Amino acid sequence: MTLLDRCRARLAGLDRRVVLPEAHDPRVLQAARRLRDEGVLQPVLIGAAAAVTEAAATAGVVLGDLEIIDPTSSPHSDGLAAAYLEARPDSRPEIARRLVRKPLFHAGLMLRSGLVDGMVAGADSPSARVIEAVMMTVGAATGITTPSSCFLMGFEAAEGRPEELLFADCALNIDPDPSQLADIAIASAETWQALQERPARVAFLSFSTHGSGKHPAVDRVVEALAIARIRRPDLLFEGELQADAALSERVARKKLGEVGAVAGRADVLVFPGLEAANIAYKLVQHLAGARATGPLLQGFARPVSDLSRGATADDIVETAILTLARAAHGQPRSATG
Repeated sequence: MTLLDRCRARLAGLDRRVVLPEAHDPRVLQAARRLRDEGVLQPVLIGAAAAVTEAAATAGVVLGDLEIIDPTSSPHSDGLAAAYLEARPDSRPEIARRLVRKPLFHAGLMLRSGLVDGMVAGADSPSARVIEAVMMTVGAATGITTPSSCFLMGFEAAEGRPEELLFADCALNIDPDPSQLADIAIASAETWQALQERPARVAFLSFSTHGSGKHPAVDRVVEALAIARIRRPDLLFEGELQADAALSERVARKKLGEVGAVAGRADVLVFPGLEAANIAYKLVQHLAGARATGPLLQGFARPVSDLSRGATADDIVETAILTLARAAHGQPRSATG
């Protein structure tokens, strides 16, 4: 059974709600219709009524029993504006009212207020806009200051190879400093544990294994590892490791002599920067035929995912299921709310 199948089974009967703030997009409507018909999740669509009707006609989607909220006339607007002002007391009521009329902010405040369990956006919005809205509404998870992203990589079953790995950060942080890299590792471990319901084995990757290479780039990874271990001594971290030492127990034993809980058996790979991570996930996807699902956003108080603007309806359905499976497992609360 694949991770997606396990997540579907976990969500069955829970009546979880996912907010989709781009209801003017035909792909989003197709995904919402599928989610509703399959009974896995309850989609909540945010969009202007006329635009949603036009998109539904384009997509051949029967709106029927789909829940659709126009943010300019939403019954939740006053309560959401109050929630925004509670989180940001230095702001002004007119600003709160204006933001609530924007679909991304309306959706984020619904998530913050507990009206929905997760949010999926980005099919028609740049990542920067999605992240800005989420940071201003949902807020960061306790102890995390750096939002990040990950991809879940799925592989065909083969002896000696894991069926699933998590790669981070493939989409957001270009050149993270040690503290940011520690945030990425901690958030990635939380994401893995929420989805897989088992402890994460997190490897900090480098071109060096335990001092085999000398360079400031290696020092940065070593420092990040130390920070992560101090912040979260309950999680399993190891580094710095080359990719083969992280994934192959035979190589790990040769390079390290004695291996612990992570080396040779890592399932979460934290890359030293965006360049390496983005290149790696695309190479693995196209050369090894891996299924790349994401990016899932992490480090926020509630589950959120950012879609590629090239996402298909299938991608949106899968991302919504994985996002809400994190909610089913339970997520840390915002430091501000």
